[in-house]
Amino acid sequence: MSYASLLMSTAGSAPSPARVKIAYITERFPILVWVLLLSWAASDQVVAEDNPQRPNVLIMMVDDLGFSDLGCYGSEIETPNLDRLAAEGVRFSQFYNTAKCHSSRVSLLTGQYCLAAGDTSLSHGLTSAEVLSANGYYTAMTGKWHLKQQPTDFGFSRYFGHLSGACNYFTGDQSFRLNGNPWQVPADGFYTTVANVDYAINFLNEARSQNQPWYLYVAFNAPHAPLHALPEDYAKYQGKYTEGWDKVRDARVAKQKSLGIIPQQTSASLRPEHIPKWEDLQPWRRSYESKRMSTLAAMIDRVDREVGRLIDDLKSNGELDRTFVLFVSDNGACPYDRKAPNLNTNPTNGDESFGDSTGWAWARNSPFRYYKQNQFEGGIASPAIAHWPAGIQVPAGTIINEPSHLIDVLPTIAELTGSPIADTHPDRDLRPISGQSLTPLLRGNSFKRIAPLHFLFSTDRGLREKQWKIVSFRQQPWELYDLSKDRTEQNNLAQVHPELTQSMAAKWTDMTKNLLHGPSRSYAEVQNTPLTHHHPEWTRFERDSPDGPSINTRRKVSNGSGIRARKNTKITLNNEFIELQFSGDDPGIAMDLRSVSIPKGPYQVRFRVRQTDSTKGELFFTTDRQTTLPKGHRLSFDLEGDDQWQNLNLPIKTEQTIYQIRIDLCDNTGSALIDHLELTDNQGKTLLSWPNHATQRQ
Repeated sequence: MSYASLLMSTAGSAPSPARVKIAYITERFPILVWVLLLSWAASDQVVAEDNPQRPNVLIMMVDDLGFSDLGCYGSEIETPNLDRLAAEGVRFSQFYNTAKCHSSRVSLLTGQYCLAAGDTSLSHGLTSAEVLSANGYYTAMTGKWHLKQQPTDFGFSRYFGHLSGACNYFTGDQSFRLNGNPWQVPADGFYTTVANVDYAINFLNEARSQNQPWYLYVAFNAPHAPLHALPEDYAKYQGKYTEGWDKVRDARVAKQKSLGIIPQQTSASLRPEHIPKWEDLQPWRRSYESKRMSTLAAMIDRVDREVGRLIDDLKSNGELDRTFVLFVSDNGACPYDRKAPNLNTNPTNGDESFGDSTGWAWARNSPFRYYKQNQFEGGIASPAIAHWPAGIQVPAGTIINEPSHLIDVLPTIAELTGSPIADTHPDRDLRPISGQSLTPLLRGNSFKRIAPLHFLFSTDRGLREKQWKIVSFRQQPWELYDLSKDRTEQNNLAQVHPELTQSMAAKWTDMTKNLLHGPSRSYAEVQNTPLTHHHPEWTRFERDSPDGPSINTRRKVSNGSGIRARKNTKITLNNEFIELQFSGDDPGIAMDLRSVSIPKGPYQVRFRVRQTDSTKGELFFTTDRQTTLPKGHRLSFDLEGDDQWQNLNLPIKTEQTIYQIRIDLCDNTGSALIDHLELTDNQGKTLLSWPNHATQRQ
């Protein structure tokens, strides 16, 4: 390991511990909740009491892993090390995440829903590292952070990895840190998945030298895009996916049934309309798609090998039996195809890579519907494996079917290690955790969920209460499913049980307001009319060509419309985004539609935006050829800021034709990125998309 550093700084500390806080509605029904919790606690002793030697804790999180991507969850990909952990430990068949990278990390670390914890700032929560370090644990992390500040600011005494949400696997980026200090990625011999375990083992050696119990959090960035594989891993899977996603998915579902991950009677969700049959693809497209899946398989195979290397290190040091190991994913497989097709790409070096594939995301999330960011099972259900020979008391290989969630991780490891969760912090206004300890499940005891499981990312939302689940696709009408009979969410019962749907929707709204403390935009009413489920970043099979034009070029409509930068606005177009710089009063962009023919409204303006400041945005439009902007009609919308991507879907409720559009994102100075700007009809069909060309206002 030529790049590995042997120099470490001293361990940090955390606030002193106090009492454990668990709750959904503690603020609203405190007496009832605490009576229930105390009764429950009295009937079930802490596992740590049965194990006077406190366990070490190893949490591993992967990035964008599909529900069926591991061998022990139905895959053909070779994952013998994770399969062995599952065979010797337990698997969860209904383990949930938040459908999104950063929010899942917040929930994993704090035991809270993302917004309740203060989002990426963690301003209302304590991390597991802070909780365990206060109880004498050595704490270390490697890999992807994706939150504000650094892990060393939140209880981890050691850290190696990247602060960014994604990076080049071979060349990294400028956000790499080692124990709080900038770290330069070497010019060669580097691959993030391998480096994460190199440093994890280094940190464990230091913990052993200090004779401390340890807590290690390894956050792999694989198999998140860009899709990069080591040459030897890619060679292993090259040519193995020419049969296509339909056959691979059928084989995975059959294997899932034989393994008992899903019931035999499960009916796999149908292939959606936005994904063609494999045999209907053009030959160049089949070749390109098979290479993408070969790369993904190679990346997942490498994760397993590195997990095996880490587990072997625990074995050789006599620690495996007394280490609680948990392996999870942050969301389901990613469908967002952000790179142009290129048949000549070699994904085994830092200069070239593939983007994600919607078709393969569908196969990887077998047997479920939809993907990352959606609150359908394909977005929020992922593999979870727990291993702890000295502490788990159910038979090896058990499959736990009780719905569980990332918010349960902190209370679980706090209980296992005997580490109280403080209720005060000098710099943060702490809120109660929402997760519950899963130790009863590890002991074969009964488990009762105190509150429904809440799901929210952007305008996608959901609620799971016992066997019932409501879900909304991008703020469309609520759908209702009985997951005890229909885990793959094919039979929408919202019209059959309208009162139940409304009741659960009211609970979801109440939790969003009072538990998550979400802004009003986060619980805005759902739409009344269902639309075709669509996302502008899903692979557009009918528009692609093998010539590899830029992703934005693929989405352009050759109709002469373009973007005009208003005064005090500088616009820059690249292959990824519309970049805007605002230098004074009244900045913005405008689109003149008077030279094109579009049908009458109503319409929707859709785009993604990313900017630092939280503020009010405005959209102006005209419905005749004579009126000039900003006269005409106006609507306002909230901009979240915080340098996070926000999906906006702005309804233009007119039955007339529109002729001009203006969008203001800032009152004065600032900057913003816009992606996938579209005008659609009321059914979600794209009428215009930008940029086609841009002109700078002088």
